[in-house]
Amino acid sequence: MTFKTKTITYSPEETMSFAESIVGILERGDLIALIGDLGAGKTMFVKGLAKGLGVQDHLYVNSPSFVIMKEYRGEKKLYHFDVYRLEEKSFVETLDYEKYFYGNGITVIEWANKIKNILPEKYLEVKIEYRGLAEREIMIRKIGQK
Repeated sequence: MTFKTKTITYSPEETMSFAESIVGILERGDLIALIGDLGAGKTMFVKGLAKGLGVQDHLYVNSPSFVIMKEYRGEKKLYHFDVYRLEEKSFVETLDYEKYFYGNGITVIEWANKIKNILPEKYLEVKIEYRGLAEREIMIRKIGQK
């Protein structure tokens, strides 16, 4: 781990803005592993990433809980996974995930801790925790070297 940052946001809009602000450090093929409780702001974070990547309908980004993955087109493709309802074995059997994890877009996975064993060696871990009604602590750390 060579990169670590922590910030506090005070509204869903600030969480989106923070996510939008990190788009500049992302490159094609990067993966973001999102970790946090229900309602912590993971999907709001993804909306901010989508906005930063130029996805026109970024406000319509929602959690793909029942379809597992959604693809959005912007300046770079955004692959949005939600593995809340799956176990690692089911995920591996259900989808050719490697073409997304090692593809040319930005991959973001909600509930990534559920499939930790199959994540690439290099990714950004984003942990979002409650600190109040609308207040969130967002911690980012770089796993592996890139």
